[in-house]
Amino acid sequence: MSQTIEEIVARVIAELRREGLEPSAVGPGAAQQSVVEHRGGELTIDLADPTRDEARHAMLVDNPHDAHGLRNLMDCTSARLGVGRAGPRPRTQTVLLFQADHGVTQDAIYGEVAEETKQAFDLFTVHSKATDRQEFLLRPDLGRLLSDEAKQTIAEKCVKSPDVQICVVDGLSAAAIDNNLPDIYPVIEQGLKAAGLTVGTPFFIQNGRVGLMNDINTIIKAKAVLLLIGERPGLGIADAMSAYMGFDPQPGKSDADRDLICMITTHGGTNPLEAGAYIVEFIKRMIKYGASGIKLREVAGD
Repeated sequence: MSQTIEEIVARVIAELRREGLEPSAVGPGAAQQSVVEHRGGELTIDLADPTRDEARHAMLVDNPHDAHGLRNLMDCTSARLGVGRAGPRPRTQTVLLFQADHGVTQDAIYGEVAEETKQAFDLFTVHSKATDRQEFLLRPDLGRLLSDEAKQTIAEKCVKSPDVQICVVDGLSAAAIDNNLPDIYPVIEQGLKAAGLTVGTPFFIQNGRVGLMNDINTIIKAKAVLLLIGERPGLGIADAMSAYMGFDPQPGKSDADRDLICMITTHGGTNPLEAGAYIVEFIKRMIKYGASGIKLREVAGD
């Protein structure tokens, strides 16, 4: 069967060439510049990298009714529009791009934050109660609690009762920390100090989730806690960071008691430098009113 398919492909290519056409120039997928060759009984199909911008944003729909309108829609979103199809199936370029993006997502989830990133900001490392990445993914509850060893290390190394405690957490994307922390951290630290606020000893938490801030503040007793954490990666962006902020986090407090700035990334989200400035203003407001989350809106009259 495999030889039969190769022979059919070879005959089709030969026929196209007799008509003055090349396989790479046929159909709306011509932007991917595929090359099909038949060498000594072996079939070789060489497709261009589908992750390049020109390939990623190529319009692959056959004879669209409103090509201009479709292009406008595609330019307004990172959603997979205008991908077309090959009969009842997605095009090869579309499938390859999906697989490539999925691979990046897997790397972000299972990767580890580089030691160089942590060393650049003097972050020591502690762990949640999740003993490894697999348990972290299967048991979100363990990612919200500090291990006993982590509690002891934090108690020994951290300044107590600062105005603001900054924590960095890998969350669901190590890439978010590696790519965004170098830009956002200095803005936050300098902004808080310029506002006259004291900043505690920063540290890094591996296999952690947002609820950790409750456990952390039972030890540090800061007025406000800031968690810079990797977001769950999508199929378009895998390095987005979130900044969760809470006033006097304690066990029992939930997301309703926190504030959030999400989608911090240079790839279509809030720029890390701009987000850092927003975070500083948010924390100043939280400390001024002594509240965060829904309560902050009520107290501030928003």
